[in-house]
Amino acid sequence: MQLRIGNGYDIHRLVPGRPLILGGVRLEHPDGLGLDGHSDADVLVHALIDALLGALSLGDIGLHFPPDDPRWKGADSLVLLEQVMALVRERGWQVLNLDTVVVAERPKLKPHITAMRSAIAARLGLEPEQVGVKATTNEGLGPTGREEGIACHAVALLHKP
Repeated sequence: MQLRIGNGYDIHRLVPGRPLILGGVRLEHPDGLGLDGHSDADVLVHALIDALLGALSLGDIGLHFPPDDPRWKGADSLVLLEQVMALVRERGWQVLNLDTVVVAERPKLKPHITAMRSAIAARLGLEPEQVGVKATTNEGLGPTGREEGIACHAVALLHKP
């Protein structure tokens, strides 16, 4: 059996007038803020995309879904994730597990983690137990700590039977 690991990272600014979508789940920020980006700016899913692409040595999200391409304007990031999962399968790989850490001061993510895991797992044909979603704060430090944005780290472990 062959194994591959990939990691991903993403960060987007918090701005007024945009939805806040994390892990395919729409959340409410206490100040009415959302994530700025060309697509829906779902940093959790974007970090997963980069982790999967990295495990396959296929570049990053910007290579496959360029931010200057109008096809991806406002795109549902879970749809992009499905396309990347198709690349995983085409190459004969299977996901063993995915793990993420979302860095955000607010809103509190704990009540939404089960829904995020389920949404991602359903789109990828995985069991929710194969998808880890954790949340932490930056204790007021840096851009995420100052609530200028939300970031996410992700790891993907693939195997080829």
